[in-house]
Amino acid sequence: MGWFLGLGIAGLVLLVLSLVLDGVVEGVLDGLGGGLDGFLSLPVIAGFVSALGFTGAIVLGTTGTGAGVATGAGVAAGGVAGWLTWKFSRALMRGEGASAPRGDDLRGSSGSVVTAIPADGYGEVLLYLGAQPVKYAAKSPVPVDRGAEVWVEAVLSPTSVVVRPVDR
Repeated sequence: MGWFLGLGIAGLVLLVLSLVLDGVVEGVLDGLGGGLDGFLSLPVIAGFVSALGFTGAIVLGTTGTGAGVATGAGVAAGGVAGWLTWKFSRALMRGEGASAPRGDDLRGSSGSVVTAIPADGYGEVLLYLGAQPVKYAAKSPVPVDRGAEVWVEAVLSPTSVVVRPVDR
């Protein structure tokens, strides 16, 4: 049972190393993989080794069947743990989350005037892009006083917009 517990602990140590070293060993394992696309990554190997060791120790300690049966059960559990780790890491790497906010996302949003906007020049407005307050230079066809609520009609550049006052 000592060997199995040693394998389980070694798998946990490998997992900690994979978190601390963050891909240093991955380059070596990628060369050995032959196009397995991350299947021989350090987290997958760590999951396999620790599941093999701890499952083998549990089977050996609870059933008393012998090292062969415990090794078979450990290899099966390790294969499942390694496969699940591989699938989970691939899903995380795809990163199909929300896209980063862009300036064009401002069109149609509301904000408030920070510096009054004259009819023939620029003022400043406070808008929210991706839930973050950002100050933009603003033009308007009509003068807009400080503190007024405005709507963004167009984005002129990454730092300037065309706004119109909100009539309420």
